Amino acid sequence: MSGGGGGGGSAPSRFADYFVICGLDTETGLEPDELSGENFEQTPLRRTFKSKVLARYPENVEWNPFDQDAVGMLCMPKGLAFKTQADPREPQFHAFIITREDGSRTFGFALTFYEEVTSKQICSAMQTLYHMHNAEYDVLHAPPADDRDQSSMEDGEDTPVTKLQRFNSYDISRDTLYVSKCICLITPMSFMKACRSVLEQLHQAVTSPQPPPLPLESYIYNVLYEVPLPPPGRSLKFSGVYGPIICQRPSTNELPLFDFPVKEVFELLGVENVFQLFTCALLEFQILLYSQHYQRLMTVAETITALMFPFQWQHVYVPILPASLLHFLDAPVPYLMGLHSNGLDDRSKLELPQEANLCFVDIDNHFIELPEDLPQFPNKLEFVQEVSEILMAFGIPPEGNLHCSESASKLKRLRASELVSDKRNGNIAGSPLHSYELLKENETIARLQALVKRTGVSLEKLEVREDPSSNKDLKVQCDEEELRIYQLNIQIREVFANRFTQMFADYEVFVIQPSQDKESWFTNREQMQNFDKASFLSDQPEPYLPFLSRFLETQMFASFIDNKIMCHDDDDKDPVLRVFDSRVDKIRLLNVRTPTLRTSMYQKCTTVDEAEKAIELRLAKIDHTAIHPHLLDMKIGQGKYEPGFFPKLQSDVLSTGPASNKWTKRNAPAQWRRKDRQKQHTEHLRLDNDQREKYIQEARTMGSTIRQPKLSNLSPSVIAQTNWKFVEGLLKECRNKTKRMLVEKMGREAVELGHGEVNITGVEENTLIASLCDLLERIWSHGLQVKQEYFLIQNVGSLMPAHSCLP
Repeated sequence: MSGGGGGGGSAPSRFADYFVICGLDTETGLEPDELSGENFEQTPLRRTFKSKVLARYPENVEWNPFDQDAVGMLCMPKGLAFKTQADPREPQFHAFIITREDGSRTFGFALTFYEEVTSKQICSAMQTLYHMHNAEYDVLHAPPADDRDQSSMEDGEDTPVTKLQRFNSYDISRDTLYVSKCICLITPMSFMKACRSVLEQLHQAVTSPQPPPLPLESYIYNVLYEVPLPPPGRSLKFSGVYGPIICQRPSTNELPLFDFPVKEVFELLGVENVFQLFTCALLEFQILLYSQHYQRLMTVAETITALMFPFQWQHVYVPILPASLLHFLDAPVPYLMGLHSNGLDDRSKLELPQEANLCFVDIDNHFIELPEDLPQFPNKLEFVQEVSEILMAFGIPPEGNLHCSESASKLKRLRASELVSDKRNGNIAGSPLHSYELLKENETIARLQALVKRTGVSLEKLEVREDPSSNKDLKVQCDEEELRIYQLNIQIREVFANRFTQMFADYEVFVIQPSQDKESWFTNREQMQNFDKASFLSDQPEPYLPFLSRFLETQMFASFIDNKIMCHDDDDKDPVLRVFDSRVDKIRLLNVRTPTLRTSMYQKCTTVDEAEKAIELRLAKIDHTAIHPHLLDMKIGQGKYEPGFFPKLQSDVLSTGPASNKWTKRNAPAQWRRKDRQKQHTEHLRLDNDQREKYIQEARTMGSTIRQPKLSNLSPSVIAQTNWKFVEGLLKECRNKTKRMLVEKMGREAVELGHGEVNITGVEENTLIASLCDLLERIWSHGLQVKQEYFLIQNVGSLMPAHSCLP
């Protein structure tokens, strides 16, 4: 399936589907965004105006139709923002998700920065808005006549400039006006770090005093059309404007792709708050995240849902809620949404539904407000302990880093008595918020500590693990900080996944398989029971019951069991279910027991090292390096560079992909398979003559046991015909392959100069023989059926010296 401007290829085989630019449309001018909820009492610089999708490349791809409204709202959720030279204008990155009607997702990555407004009409319009605002302010807040006269006598009249300064204003004669602009990548998979690096390097290129090595079109064209999507279990390196970019994708037997930093979530919220939020998500409460930073909203939401493995959030999921969709908060259904904060309003000023099942998370202030009657996650204290050990090994305090919060001082001013009396507050009372004090007072932990005392393990004095980034055997091709993010991510995720593996190790015993066919069962799904909940709960330790009895009633658990019933064969299984079942099988092999012998003994995760090693191997040995950016066929004068401004890109070179690029001729997975075959043949092709003769003799011996007509019973004409047809086919394929090899070596220049087809009669004899031998050896290695054909050739006569009779 090919896109409308994508140049073909299977979907989705490309790293990115679209490159998008959003910002101010100078032709339409300033349009107030009435749906953003802003009021006109604010100064014009603090108001929001409508942003538009200014350009997208390519125009459309069939496998991922472009949703202009969704992309426009999520790239710039609060519309355009204006600033002056006095305001901070640092670029801001954020990711977002677009969920289609069928439940599939598209990922977006946006970098918002500020450009100087060069349109005189826009500057004049902003100046006019300020004059109108100041006049209205004077009318509404004018003091009585006597006070006004007295003030004038004492202070003199205010000049227009001082009045403008008083209202955080814009003066066209002395201020420089800036407006926000956004560049965005739309991708089929969430390679957040790689996409962020692409966008940041593009922005660096337009803000640098020196122009980039190539026009920006070359780099955007490269990431759109020439960088493939890495297959499972592979790593990929491609070129940005100033440096290489690396991404790696987990294999099909590892945890799914997750590229957001778990570290940031624990630093912002602390272990205790993360566990409370995690429990609320598992029980499908309404969850509202609140922060000034879009990326924090996205990071927290994606982290919590990723830690649910193998379960998946089934309800409304909008990590970044555009200002025009605030009415979604009134929905009487479970949701996980993120609300942007302007930094001025606190929790009391938010008009939120007063629901008993709402979990409100103020990310910037390290604060969480919990719903009523929230049960405790099974083995929570031991679970918190295991996660805390990992965090401390990476230098992250379990209580979180309060300096990451926007209002840390506000939190510190809270009195301990207020924290204790507030039962809806998920923070641990006291300062600092330290989980180990609670762990030491727990009787279960005390007994466990006594049992393992002889091994040297202590909860009071943790042994610091070896630096997780120190691996002398492997030299990874990424910086140390990026490697540590990968390591911490996989360690935390493995620990969380291990909890569910231990808790649901025997879940298959209680799955109720339908007696009718799948179609009938699916039609009557609402009336069917898919899991024996009563028997499962009776098998669980008593401390687990408050949580499990409610969790089994959630939609995510019902969907998980439905997937299990619908997928009997491993080939049909959902990828997440396949990974989870393989882990359950390992648990069963290690712990031979019956389902009735369940205990509440906590078992730590043992798969961390293996998972971490797999990532390090991919980062140490890159599987594929994409084509480097190159000059495009652009007209003279195109690709102009103007420092400080993202240029208007040339749509004629970005709207279509390469007509003869190898990634459009055949999709990327075929290229990776070709590399696999080459690796598999390497050992065989390097054999010496004696070893090769040994394997050929084995093939003959194996072939002698296979029923086939004896050569002595065949006439010479039949033997010759059989021999020649087979050899002729091999020669034809070898000639075509050799011809393609020579054409690629000579390059396009030979064809363009009119050389026409390449004549292979002049190729040296030994080159053709070597190609034919290589082809025969590869055919021989493919399987038993081909070995029979090879055996037939060997009995008719050796093919190797027969090159003299070649046509």
